[in-house]
Amino acid sequence: MTPDREAALPPLFSPDEMARRRRALDEVLEEHGLTHVVLHGANRSGSAVQWLTGWPVTREALVVHSHGSTGVPDTLLVNFYNHVPQARRVAADADVRWAGSRTHETMLQELARRGALGGGVGVVGALPMIGHDTLREAADRVLDLSGAYTRLRLRKSPEELAWLRRAAELTDLSCAAMRDGARPGSTEHELGALVEGAYLPLGGTSYIHYFSITSMAEPAQCVPSQWPSARRLHAGDVVSCELSTSWGVDYPGQLLRTFTVGAEPTAQYAELHAVADEALARVEAVLAPGVAPAEVVEAASVIEEAGFTTVDDLVHGLGGGYLPPVFGSRSRTLEPLPATTFEAGMTVVVQPNVTTLDGTAGVQTGELLQVTDEGCARLHSFPRGMGRIA
Repeated sequence: MTPDREAALPPLFSPDEMARRRRALDEVLEEHGLTHVVLHGANRSGSAVQWLTGWPVTREALVVHSHGSTGVPDTLLVNFYNHVPQARRVAADADVRWAGSRTHETMLQELARRGALGGGVGVVGALPMIGHDTLREAADRVLDLSGAYTRLRLRKSPEELAWLRRAAELTDLSCAAMRDGARPGSTEHELGALVEGAYLPLGGTSYIHYFSITSMAEPAQCVPSQWPSARRLHAGDVVSCELSTSWGVDYPGQLLRTFTVGAEPTAQYAELHAVADEALARVEAVLAPGVAPAEVVEAASVIEEAGFTTVDDLVHGLGGGYLPPVFGSRSRTLEPLPATTFEAGMTVVVQPNVTTLDGTAGVQTGELLQVTDEGCARLHSFPRGMGRIA
């Protein structure tokens, strides 16, 4: 590939990495006695399509994959028609076509061409009901393989880890830009502009940037909001943020930090953050292969022992989706704790969101970590502890 052509493409994984993924998916098909699988995504969601072909989903995309032993390349069906040219450049190993005005019918035609109808077909992703109905009428067996696909994403390859490290670097830059550029009078919208301006020129892409802004003297928010407001910063405020910049769309870092605005932290916020720092340190000390979520929850029980609770998840997987294991602290366990243990190669976010019991005040700290053979390692380098704006 010429330098000019390479520069015209978004970040891509190596052919060896993409071949590894196809082999991994073939093993899943073998386990379930299948030869063919359909992977679906729509409205910029549906990570399996990008994972298998390199094409980030736009309006809608669907992949028909057959076991490698068939010798048939993947077919990538893309909507809109004007998205097909770039999809062909990005998904170079796939047969890329326009999905047509009725994607489910084009899917059925491709499965028929492969001799898949009348047998079993797997599905990964949120295939619309009309697609499911069409498939069930034509195939003897339709099996949801989304869970099996998720398990393929839990442990990261060396190339995936390299992308996540780059994403963490860009996320750190975005947090530094917000810290250094914000002033009393800045709105949440302007904080978002500072964040995005740090990584867009460097090729990063937006994942999330959430903020919580409230007065330390009269707090009224304990966790960042998903949608920004025109609320302005004032001296004496506290800002908590949850920032994620992606490298290659689906590989984000995640950094959670708290800053005071033009003032020292009040006694309440100093205590909240001290507890959050201690919880983070204790979780990092125990996080290692073979450790169960219950052990992590116990390590973070300093939160409840101090008379506080949490609103956000304590731990969740990240990198290729919002991945297992996902669980809260002892007083915020919404569902039974996962039975699976941590494994080397997983990347997880540890984020003690320590809040008052009445939900009026809270702080965020934490970041994306890699589970290693020896324990866990930081992917971010942004300073720990409560920071200060202006």
